Amino acid sequence: FSILDPAPVQLIVQFLEQASKPSVNEQNQVQPPPDNKRNRILKLLALKVAAHLKWDLDILEKSLSVPVLNMLLNELLCVSKVPPGTKHVDMDLATLPPTTAMAILLYNRWAIRTIVQSSFPVKQAKPGPPQLSVMNQMQQEKELTENILKVLKEQASDSILVLEAALKLNKDLYVHTMRTLDLLAMEPGMVNGETESSTAGLKIKTEEMQCQVCYDLGAAYFQQGSTNSAVYENAREKFFRTKELIAEIGSLSLHCTIDEKRLAGYCQACDVLVPSSDITSQQLTPYSQVHICLRSGNYQEVIKIFIEDNLTFGLPIQFRQSVLRELFQKAQQGNEALDEICFKVCACNTVRDILEGRTISVQFNQLFLRPNKEKIDFLLEVCSRSINLEKPSDSLKENMASFLKNVCLGLEDLQYVFMISSHELFITLLKDEERKLLVDQMRKRSPRVNLCIKPMTSFYDIPASASVNIGQLEHQLILSVDPWRIRQILIELHGMTSERQFWTVSNKWEVPSVYSGVILGIKDNLTRDLVYILMAKGLHCSTVMDFSHAKQLFAACLELVTEFSPKLRQVMLNEMLLLDIYTHEAGTGQSGERPPSDLISRVRGYLEMRLPDIPLRQVIAEECVAFMLNWKENEYLTLQVPAFLLQNNPYVKLGQLLAATIKELPGPKESRRTAKDLWEVVVQICSVSSQHKRGNDGRVSLIKQRESTLGIMYRSELLSFIKKLREPLVLTIILSLFVKLHNVREDIVNDITAEHISIWPSSIPNLQSVDFEAVAITVKELVRYARSINPNNHSWLIIQADIYFATNQYSAALHYYLQAGAVCSDFFNKAVPPDVYTDQVIKRMIKCCSLLNCHTQVAILCQFLREIDYKTAFKSLQEQNSHDAMDSYYDYIWDVTILEYLTYLHHKRGETDKRQIAIKAIGQTELNASNPEEVLQLAAQRRKKKFLQAMAKLYF
Repeated sequence: FSILDPAPVQLIVQFLEQASKPSVNEQNQVQPPPDNKRNRILKLLALKVAAHLKWDLDILEKSLSVPVLNMLLNELLCVSKVPPGTKHVDMDLATLPPTTAMAILLYNRWAIRTIVQSSFPVKQAKPGPPQLSVMNQMQQEKELTENILKVLKEQASDSILVLEAALKLNKDLYVHTMRTLDLLAMEPGMVNGETESSTAGLKIKTEEMQCQVCYDLGAAYFQQGSTNSAVYENAREKFFRTKELIAEIGSLSLHCTIDEKRLAGYCQACDVLVPSSDITSQQLTPYSQVHICLRSGNYQEVIKIFIEDNLTFGLPIQFRQSVLRELFQKAQQGNEALDEICFKVCACNTVRDILEGRTISVQFNQLFLRPNKEKIDFLLEVCSRSINLEKPSDSLKENMASFLKNVCLGLEDLQYVFMISSHELFITLLKDEERKLLVDQMRKRSPRVNLCIKPMTSFYDIPASASVNIGQLEHQLILSVDPWRIRQILIELHGMTSERQFWTVSNKWEVPSVYSGVILGIKDNLTRDLVYILMAKGLHCSTVMDFSHAKQLFAACLELVTEFSPKLRQVMLNEMLLLDIYTHEAGTGQSGERPPSDLISRVRGYLEMRLPDIPLRQVIAEECVAFMLNWKENEYLTLQVPAFLLQNNPYVKLGQLLAATIKELPGPKESRRTAKDLWEVVVQICSVSSQHKRGNDGRVSLIKQRESTLGIMYRSELLSFIKKLREPLVLTIILSLFVKLHNVREDIVNDITAEHISIWPSSIPNLQSVDFEAVAITVKELVRYARSINPNNHSWLIIQADIYFATNQYSAALHYYLQAGAVCSDFFNKAVPPDVYTDQVIKRMIKCCSLLNCHTQVAILCQFLREIDYKTAFKSLQEQNSHDAMDSYYDYIWDVTILEYLTYLHHKRGETDKRQIAIKAIGQTELNASNPEEVLQLAAQRRKKKFLQAMAKLYF
């Protein structure tokens, strides 16, 4: 086999595939694979390849599919003389020959390993182009795997009992080698001789066998623990026994391959899930102790563990940070009692960072922003207990001393400075000269001066903190979303230098150009930086849907600008309106709860606003109109919108036309004037202007087309606005308009259907002016967006199917035609409404199947038409190269004429078996023409349901 390396496992697949090929007899009937010499040799070769790999399940599972490995292990059971039909749990392993017992163990180990593996999520492979033969093969393998898994899961308890019994064996076992398999092949009489003796085959020591079995049982118990937590105790016992056995046999065992990293992870998880009552806390790992304390709420013990770990550096800093994040999350959910715990854990982590030479975290700076006696006492206690003063290294001493000096420099209250400078640790780590120099420096430090010329409001009444270097402050300025802290940092920075423009610190701070001119015109540098940064951070928080921080930032900015700029005050009111719209739409609005009346009033107020010289963002007008349409405020848009708004705001004009069109829908076609107006507006938006390019010789060489500026907005702006709408009826109206515009083309072959398509005009005076390529792209974009809002809207699914049909993507078209029927019929358990599966839809499904060479499906679908299309059905059945399941579909045919034609056709071709299937289908009593009409309809409906469900499984 060395010649066949490096992939001998693939030979197993080849040998077993050849051996399991069905045969065809003289009557052209498919027969199971014969038990002849050739097939026995192929199976033996597959077993010999597995024996060459020493029956290593890790290698076999990685390279073989579940059906192939199932076949291989069943062959092993067969050659090992395991009686067929006998339950393994009923067999006494101690009395069986060693190779027989080992074969049973291998099979049952694989069974529970496969069950465990099937519970893990699997990343789906990216599908290639749909090929029916490949899809059928994949579907067959998937169904076969599911059937095997179903059987294995039913027998899981028996497999576990078999493996538990194996742990009681105290004798070595043997597994078949290439030599023993040759002996079995050459001389069957040897089965009761050498091949069953205690020395035949590859020896597997008892400890090696038990180690593998314990690990597999542990994994099975651990997987069952998700539904029955008591089973975790069994998993823990098995995993720890595995560790003991590995220590006994050594990690270099040839026949026992355990993933020790994974085993360690299992053990750690079991320690957390099943803290043993008879094991003292000293014997638990620090991880387990921390998890137990977090679950029980014993946070003081967590702090004690972290302080002790500062001496040993045992816990990774990432783990400690994850604990702090978990506590922060609990504190933010309203548990105020955890604020103090968060500071203490953060202080422990900060001291650990300092000792290892890392920088101080932003979290610590924020939590230490308002120091008090208790915080400083605790910080000094952590520092003292985190360093061994008897044997400290120079680097630890320097890091700790530097940290304490920096803490002193950041404190304003001299009382707190003296608390630190008089502490024993401070005295030990710093020399006398260094201590005196620091204390003198702090005493001489002048008090902080308020840099603001006049205190406008309470926003300016917060004292600024002591200065630190500019780089640190700029870093904090970038990270902070607290408006009060941002102001403090800016005062610090302006106190250090008056030459910098701090609104330029980060290139991520973006303010719309319509606002930036007004803001940058503010004369006071501090106020200008503050307004710019607050607005930029507020807009960013709104973009990332952090609405609470955005509201704080905007409120602070509003308070600031109210005193000196009415223009900026109105800007902030507009932005806060947009923020409230976003907040409602992302929150209670998603569950269908109507917005409060005051929000609707504010939206109306914005739309009617006529203040001169106020910078306005177009997106606010978009969102306000979309908001009114989404919450069906059509009466306001139709009747109450001021005339000047319709002239000056294109989004209000568009909203008014949409609302009026919806209002006129129930009326007669002649009264739908607004629909014609809306049609003309959209046609103009989708029109192009022609530009003639003249060459050097004076002749016109080409014509360029570009988006027309005659419309009330550009097509991209219209598409952006539509993607803010969520109301199904509004989206349906817009979709039908664009579908109709798409169908108006002269060269269109296959129309797309849509609801309410009849309300639009049927022609355009100047077809050449419309950019139909852009219209087609827009239709696809809109359908994609509409389906993201409601993937179960059958009308939108039919449009998507028609698009694929028009572009010759027949498999995808069938997918969406079937999905449209499924969503409105409870997956075909009810009849599909006739307005969904119209004759046009059925005919398109027929054409899709025909072009995919699924001719039997064509014949069945011909029955779905209001008048059965026998001509198409008979013609399709005459095709002999059908790619579908052919005669297995005959049970779905209820029209006796088609079945009779099938009988005649198979008789004519001499296809006896298929003719019998057709005759059997005709002979069903429920298809008897003498039956009442209700019985015949029920028989047809039942077959429709089963056929459509079978089609859905094929194309979904």
